[in-house]
Amino acid sequence: MIEEENENLAPEQDETIPAEPTAETESAETEELESEPQPSFDDFKLNKQLLNAIAELGFEKPTPVQTQTIPLALAGHDVMGIAQTGTGKTAAYVLPLLMKVKYAQGHHPRALILAPTRELVLQIEENIQKFSAYLDVRIVGIFGGVGPKSQIERIQAGVDILVATPGRLMDIYRKGELILKELKTLVLDEADKMMDMGFMPQIRQLLEIIPRKRQNLLFSATMHERVHTLSEEFLEFPMVIEVTPQATPVTTVSQKLYRVPNLRTKIGLLEHLFHDKEAFNRVLIFTRSKTNADNVSSFLDRKGEGGVRVVHGNKGQNTRINAVEAFREGEVRYLVATDVAARGIDISGVSHVINFDVPIIYEDYVHRIGRTGRAEQTGASITFANEAEIYHIRRIEKLIKMQIPEDPLPEEVEVFKTPYEEQQEIDKEIDNQKKRANPEFKGAFHEKKSLPPRENIGKGAKTRDRKKAGWKKTKSGGASKRKSR
Repeated sequence: MIEEENENLAPEQDETIPAEPTAETESAETEELESEPQPSFDDFKLNKQLLNAIAELGFEKPTPVQTQTIPLALAGHDVMGIAQTGTGKTAAYVLPLLMKVKYAQGHHPRALILAPTRELVLQIEENIQKFSAYLDVRIVGIFGGVGPKSQIERIQAGVDILVATPGRLMDIYRKGELILKELKTLVLDEADKMMDMGFMPQIRQLLEIIPRKRQNLLFSATMHERVHTLSEEFLEFPMVIEVTPQATPVTTVSQKLYRVPNLRTKIGLLEHLFHDKEAFNRVLIFTRSKTNADNVSSFLDRKGEGGVRVVHGNKGQNTRINAVEAFREGEVRYLVATDVAARGIDISGVSHVINFDVPIIYEDYVHRIGRTGRAEQTGASITFANEAEIYHIRRIEKLIKMQIPEDPLPEEVEVFKTPYEEQQEIDKEIDNQKKRANPEFKGAFHEKKSLPPRENIGKGAKTRDRKKAGWKKTKSGGASKRKSR
């Protein structure tokens, strides 16, 4: 049953195998590429301050999403961009935005960028600061998890570009501490993730209070039906940019899959892989639960091989920021995170992404592995999957339209017996998967049979039979203990 289901779900494979390139074809392709003019940031007619900042950051040529987006955004068009993570889309909307804002003016924001997580807000704010190094522009980032007092003070001091999560934005607006009537540009970054996190009500509330005459830009890695609905609500005749097919992994990232039966064996496989310290020099490990994140972190901490930090929803804001910074600066070798961080970590030089657990929101797979192979660098992704998680792997393959290569477990890795409780959870999940495929499937786990109804006898109806009532005889020959009056 499972084999047949997996065969039906596996992505279609092209039976024709392309011929190996010869030296002649390679040289011809090289000459053709060299003859084509390479795009440059100078082609966008950006001001000198921005070009100096771009040069200092080491960006030599624009990425495809930047090449297509920047001219349209500069021309004032509404833009809907479909591009996977790691393609440089932040700069694609930040550079035109800085050309419009140019310098500090007034007290209220003229541009608003919405992002789903605090990590992504911090990343966007940091990128804008770098690109505006030679501009007099005030950027403020606001997000939940910390008190709003300091954020309100920064807003009151004056802001030109506001970067925010939807929830905190509406909280401060309702307090009367934020005026949005001068807004000229609205950017929605990672729109699909905002839909997954349930921010649609806040976004709709926002659209009712900001000026109708404005430029809108929406970016998403996937085109959910909900994202399409949202785009129809606030984009006017948008120019659609699809650099790569939606939910396509970055081509510079190699992918690999291991079938691992249980949690303990997954830990053993981690230990085996991490013996190669030279290859696994900066590793990002994703788990599906906070418990697994803490377990993996504790294991790596006990091993003491290069240091580890952990990021998940139960960690305080400062702890999360410090953990990401320590990983960015190379102070620790490992960062363990739940999907809360999948779209907010922009760190160059990540050698590997390990999917310790397979994500059940399939688009998150693309965003996870996009944390490596950024800015056209190479990277590697390794996924561990137990018997129940293979179901999700097949659907991920269908989404990304490619098969994830599978390797056998290394002989050095000991395969432990799955504990009873863990096996029960795996079996239940497999049953649920089969039920979703076939509603008539009963499975090995059934609902408990209901007990026959019991008659509820009221207090007044209780029997007075001594034996049934359990009366006890007294020393005086069975008389009840009553106080004489």
